[in-house]
Amino acid sequence: MENLFDSEAFYSALNATRLSKQLTWKELADEAGVNASTLTRMGQGAKPDVNGLAALLRWSNLKAEQFIRGTNEGEAEPISKITALLRADPKLTPDNARLIEDIVVATYNRLRDS
Repeated sequence: MENLFDSEAFYSALNATRLSKQLTWKELADEAGVNASTLTRMGQGAKPDVNGLAALLRWSNLKAEQFIRGTNEGEAEPISKITALLRADPKLTPDNARLIEDIVVATYNRLRDS
């Protein structure tokens, strides 16, 4: 069976959300209503069960379809989404958003085809 759910990308997105909220993994687990061991196993490559996935999606406000492989035909390029999100972040000044964008775009362009 094809591996449709990109659990590594989901875990990375959870980590980014956790860091932006300045939480520990334990605090994330408590807020989301999952066992801390679920997050530990995910960090080691395991997929969460359905209830754990639902709780983590609800906590993070992420959408499951973002992590299902093969569902992005006709969508904007990932780098476009990233830069738009940076520009829309109210926590960043326009100059700081632009600085981060420059770093991300340069890194993305350097690594995307390697």
